[in-house]
Amino acid sequence: MAQYLIYNDLKIGVGDTVKVHQEISEGEKTRIQFFEGLVIAIKNRGNGKTFTVRKMGTGGIGVEKIYPINMPQIKDIEVKRKGDVRRAKLYYLRDRLGKSATSIKEKDTHTKAAKAE
Repeated sequence: MAQYLIYNDLKIGVGDTVKVHQEISEGEKTRIQFFEGLVIAIKNRGNGKTFTVRKMGTGGIGVEKIYPINMPQIKDIEVKRKGDVRRAKLYYLRDRLGKSATSIKEKDTHTKAAKAE
């Protein structure tokens, strides 16, 4: 059974490309910083639930961040694409470089009823 994350009535799963809006405070100033990448893992249950987002930085270096779901600094999560994966954890992407490290087949969101109309 696939593990999902519910955030503000938004269903996020492993393989989805997300954009996390995080509030960063530097001294007295606060700003919103974005981190866009692929969800490679969702761990734990309830209040301790975390999700890991991985993106490819400059020079082909992979950057991962682990976010607790109840972190008050997270202001919003946007789902850019839904991914169609067959694994609960996508740790095998850590060994890949370039396009193969971020290319996940997109989930077909059309149902049979919608295609019939």
